Amino acid sequence: MLDFVGLFLLISGFVVGLGSVTVIDIHGFLGRKSSYWTEATTRTHKVTKPLIWAGTFLAVIGGILFFRNEPFSGVPMYLALIAIVLLLNGLFLSFRVSPYLLQKEKEGRASELLPESWQRKIIVGLILSDLGWWGSIAIVVWYLVKK
Repeated sequence: MLDFVGLFLLISGFVVGLGSVTVIDIHGFLGRKSSYWTEATTRTHKVTKPLIWAGTFLAVIGGILFFRNEPFSGVPMYLALIAIVLLLNGLFLSFRVSPYLLQKEKEGRASELLPESWQRKIIVGLILSDLGWWGSIAIVVWYLVKK
């Protein structure tokens, strides 16, 4: 039963987290050159940010439960390392980028394109998110298929 709950939480975390990452990444990509999408990204991230965190925690808890009987090497270790990278990246995006976007919105400048320096930082964060989430799913699928 614990395997079922763990795998269910793990997959649920992927659905919620990666779904939200995909939405905000598309907004962010469109917002690089468009004031409309820049403002839409600022508004959308207020919804996606907590969903990404919820997905992350569901996936981590699910992974701990599902892989509880496995040695901490191979797949569980790779997933843990990816989770650490995603957590650190999420902290940067939540506590550096998000306050910056919210401050611009408060000042009535939400539709202004972001400076190139911020765009570079954000794109690195988005790439890390995408690679981490998709890589984790690929690792779990590989694990399940080979089992």
